[in-house]
Amino acid sequence: MLVGAQPDRGGLRRVTGLARTTPGRLSLLALLLVVVSLLVGGLTAASVQRRSAALETLADRSEPLAFAAQEVYRAMADADATAAGAFLSGGVESAALRQRYEQDVAEAAAALSAATAGATRSPELTAALATLSGRLPVYTGLVETARTHNRQGNPVGAAYLRQASHLMRSELLPTARELYRVETGNVVRDLDRAGSLPWPELLLGVAALVALVLAQRWLTRRTNRVLNPGLVVATALSAVSLVWVPAAVLPAVHHSAASRDGAALVDVLARARITTLTARGDEMLTLVARGSGADYEAAFVDRDGQLADLLEQARQRTGAPPVVAALEHHERWREVHRRVREADDRGDYTTAVALALGHAEGGAATAFDALDDALVAAIGASRARLTDTIGRARGALGGAVPGVVLLALLTAVATTSGLWQRLKEYR
Repeated sequence: MLVGAQPDRGGLRRVTGLARTTPGRLSLLALLLVVVSLLVGGLTAASVQRRSAALETLADRSEPLAFAAQEVYRAMADADATAAGAFLSGGVESAALRQRYEQDVAEAAAALSAATAGATRSPELTAALATLSGRLPVYTGLVETARTHNRQGNPVGAAYLRQASHLMRSELLPTARELYRVETGNVVRDLDRAGSLPWPELLLGVAALVALVLAQRWLTRRTNRVLNPGLVVATALSAVSLVWVPAAVLPAVHHSAASRDGAALVDVLARARITTLTARGDEMLTLVARGSGADYEAAFVDRDGQLADLLEQARQRTGAPPVVAALEHHERWREVHRRVREADDRGDYTTAVALALGHAEGGAATAFDALDDALVAAIGASRARLTDTIGRARGALGGAVPGVVLLALLTAVATTSGLWQRLKEYR
């Protein structure tokens, strides 16, 4: 044991002895500065890459999937409202309502397919997607059964329609709402990752710069030479990196903050549109129930209040013309709905149905369609601004990662070159 330990102690003495000499210290300093330069460069590049990856995921996956989830929710709510409206139109529903219902079902299926394709990031949605995929055909089957009985004049058709609507409201829409909530949460999470202040990058850059300055001060005291060209170049490169990284990251942070506001606006408008469609279904089902639709009317009043709050939130966030128009159309719809309820409550069912389905000036359908069109326009414009700000954030980080890596490598080379010149003097 003692014999084997001698070479180890001898090697240790040689290393410590070398560290006491100026050439040894210069070698250790060169090694330390190279490690610091590469380590700081690698960590800074990784931090910037995480931001860039978050923005890439946001643009290519999170935001499109959130929109797909919104479309699943929206299309199902509109299908439910349209099916009830088609039922009220008589034995043979209008071609326009039938076409709208079929389009809603097709759009819900397509959006559901898109959401399913991107579900790998959110495995907790597997059960929700399975529920939507499995229960949507059940809903459409119940609607078709109701439609068949309605065309034959059988009163049981209303019961099938209410069963279909219950399935939609108790299972499909809550599940679609959960899908939308999770995907919207992914958007917010990616924006938070991309939009955090660049403290890690700044601290790493300052650490590298301080290490180089301290190394030059030590070298000046040892060699009595004021400047070392290699270390001066390395310090300049480190300073360039320290300035360049925040210059690239801060605009990305700014655009990410704007994207966060844009995403919040899109969410408010999307929820307003879904609430509008659901309230329209309540309005239709109140009439379908023929005197026993108090629960549907109570739900309409509740959703109408929610819609007013959401539209006001949207107005506070933006004074865009479509949002202002949506507020006006909502007030018009409220007024027509009061007339529908007055007619139905006094027993004038025919007038109530005519007002609810009326597309002429003063009809509920006209006001509802105008409100829905305004919300579609507002969502489209807000989403376009959102994708634009996300693109600007991604553009701000363009080239930052390879630039940081290149500067780190050049800093290491300049450091090695500068200290190598001093080491050659001791040969």
